[in-house]
Amino acid sequence: MRATLMYEAGDVRVETVPDSRIEEPTDALVRVTAACICGSDLHPYHSMTAENGSARMGHEFIGIVEDTGTAVTTLKKGDLVVAPFAISDGTCEYCREGLQTSCVHGSFWDTQPREGGQAEAVRVPFADGTLVKLPVDADSALIPSLLTLSDVLGTGYHAAVRGGVKPGSTVTVIGDGAVGLLAVLSAKRLGAEQIILMGRHQARTDLGREFGATDVVSERGDEGIQKVRDLTGGQGTRVVLEAVGHMPAYEQAYGIVRPGGTISRVGVPQYEAAPVGFGSLFGKNVTLTGGPAPTRAYIEELMPDILNGSIEPGKVFDTTTDLDGVPAGYKAMDERRNLKVLVTP
Repeated sequence: MRATLMYEAGDVRVETVPDSRIEEPTDALVRVTAACICGSDLHPYHSMTAENGSARMGHEFIGIVEDTGTAVTTLKKGDLVVAPFAISDGTCEYCREGLQTSCVHGSFWDTQPREGGQAEAVRVPFADGTLVKLPVDADSALIPSLLTLSDVLGTGYHAAVRGGVKPGSTVTVIGDGAVGLLAVLSAKRLGAEQIILMGRHQARTDLGREFGATDVVSERGDEGIQKVRDLTGGQGTRVVLEAVGHMPAYEQAYGIVRPGGTISRVGVPQYEAAPVGFGSLFGKNVTLTGGPAPTRAYIEELMPDILNGSIEPGKVFDTTTDLDGVPAGYKAMDERRNLKVLVTP
């Protein structure tokens, strides 16, 4: 079978690899019908070194179950399923709490040395806990939106939920990537009254307005902070959703959060330490929350809105390619020529 591998920063290849197969009784073998490139895939694309060898890529996919292990009870051959970006058994204490990213037996697709979603097939551990059956056919027009349940919609929604967004909230979203845009959509879904999107790519911020942003701020740094304060009577917003992961975005977040407010971070941090002292969080009684989204916990809640057409998160995909086009897709996303690339193996 064919799969995507990253060898080092900027070096992505599609190669023939050994076929994925059932190895444990709890496994399922899934033939991938839709996958994508994630903004977080660009972090190793910028920084990965060659010393540890190649890495299989892709943590968001939909596919058809081809085979199951003897212990799998909820899935059968022919089922169309979506896979969250975290593998979880569905039975441990954390899974029962809806925190599948901390599953005691689970892991993340990005840590699987021989599996990845940007491929023709995937072996899925703990299939009963990880996979969710979809009530549509593989050629449904809803597939792009349903694929966002794997990561970016669930991550944007997690940011909003952890941030405490509720009817009447004032919210700033930092970042106009797919997660930031779907954080806007999520804040709107939860009833936010004012949603300020901080981004500078007009095609993306236009989509953000479609998803529910009431204001767009293209400025960054102190100028951007002042612009948000001008839009909020000088106070800042009660909730800030940080969907970037770099230090300037964090600094912007604590610059615009209202005293007593909340910063919710879901951009994968590309730094080890961040200010939390009197001049940033402590002095303003600001709550810092967020983390890797347990997207498995949100799928059943969000899926009906996709099925009935009340939300269309799949609009974040602005181009489609086959496996051969994946290396070029990484380059296009890195150069901001594409927002998010849909892959149809």
